[in-house]
Amino acid sequence: MSTPTDIEKENLEAHVELCAQRYTSLELRLTNIESKVSNLQKLIEDSHSSMTKVIIGTAGTVVTGVLSVLVVLLTKMN
Repeated sequence: MSTPTDIEKENLEAHVELCAQRYTSLELRLTNIESKVSNLQKLIEDSHSSMTKVIIGTAGTVVTGVLSVLVVLLTKMN
């Protein structure tokens, strides 16, 4: 039984055709990988944006709590 590589060794046209099919397949796979990487990048950017909002909210809460404690302490001292 002949394999594709055996046929390619004997026939240049077959080699060229099989290479074209291989490159088409590789291009499709590369396009799929690029799409998945792009989706991952978008997810990471969205996650980063959400995390920034959480950090800002937390910092605001902490600052408000500290200020509240200071106000209470200052009003108790007078």
